[in-house]
Parts: sequence; C-alpha cells; structure tokens
Amino acid sequence: MSNIKHIDEIISLLLNKLNKNRNPILSRSKWENINRTPFTTLISCILSLRTKDEVTEKASIRLLNKYDTPQKIIKISENKIRELIYPVGFYKTKSKRIKEISKKLIEEYNGSVPNNFNELMKLKGVGRKTANIVMVYGFNKNDYLPIDTHCHRIPNRIGWIKTRNPEETEQELIKIMPKKYWNDFNKIFVKFGQIICLPISPLCSECPIEKYCKKINVKNHR
Repeated sequence: MSNIKHIDEIISLLLNKLNKNRNPILSRSKWENINRTPFTTLISCILSLRTKDEVTEKASIRLLNKYDTPQKIIKISENKIRELIYPVGFYKTKSKRIKEISKKLIEEYNGSVPNNFNELMKLKGVGRKTANIVMVYGFNKNDYLPIDTHCHRIPNRIGWIKTRNPEETEQELIKIMPKKYWNDFNKIFVKFGQIICLPISPLCSECPIEKYCKKINVKNHR
C-alpha cells in the first residue's frame, strides 16, 4: 500500500488556512442548540443533499429543535415537515423520506438508528455518503470515510487518485490515507472545496498546498 506524499504537512497547512472559516453543517457550533444524536445527524444529512449549507442549517434547526426523535416525527404530518424544511431541495420527497425512515426505525430498530453501516444502507434514501456520515458524526466511529462531491473532486485534482465516482474514491483513499485523518477528512475538504478549491476557476493563488497539487483538469484558475 502506498501512502500520500507529504500528507501530514498538507493536512496541517489546510487546517491552519481554514481555521477561521465555519465548519460544514454537521459540525457547526449552532448544533449546540440541537440534541446531537445519530437520528438528528441522519435527518440533517438527508436534508443537506443537493442543498446549500446555510439552507440546510436553518431547516435542520427548525425541524429538529422540536422534533428530534422518530417518535416525535411520526406524530406530525408530512405537510408540517414540508413547512419546516422548506426551501431545501426536493423538500416534498424529503418530508416523505423522513416520515418513512422514522416509521421504520420504530417498527424495526426499537426507535433507534442502527449502529451498523449495512443496516443504515437499508433505509430508503440513505446512500454510502449518508451512512458514512452517520457512523462518523453520529456514532463517533473511526472506521468510516464520508465522501461527497468535494472529497471526490479534490483528491483527483491534486493527483492522489484517479477515480470516476465517490464510491471508487472512498475505496482508493481508504488504501492510501492514514486512518488518523479519516474522521476529519470530510469537514476539511468540504470547507476547502467551498472557499478555495472551487469546482470552476479555483483560487490557486490562495491555496496553501498549491505546490503539492498537479491541477489535473484545471483549465482556469485565479
């Protein structure tokens, strides 16, 4: 197994650069207002799909401040959930999913989110990224590596890997990334991808790790 060259320095440089910026939704300080559980982590992650962080944050707080368990969710209507989570993307579908998941958790898992990756994947609307996020941020497990679009795009741009989708990226990074960085990788690279290593015209002049980046498929940069 090969390792990522200069990984310790790269992570240190990124942390120093990004330290003053807000963390992604699942680790922001505003979550102190929410009862932080595997369930609230799961629901917030579902709300975040194809939705901007600031929209997800407000919707999550509106819903989960009062309805933070499956038992509370099933007592309210889909219309009520829609009102609380609007304008997240696909809010009508997500309100239905939230009700379905809550019902299934009560009927099949004694009202708790399963502490098992494969069981999480059985929940309708839950994919690998969401399951990994719940295991890491909901259950504080160290053996999982959540990969979203930034976490897939940036390692390919830097030249660490050559993969076609987040699933392949997850498997390749597991092989080469020291396990001590797995828990923090998602929040570091999401933040990095949002403010510096942008999908189009990245801010390479502000990038703390530019000297380690191969700029693969970067046509224009600032």
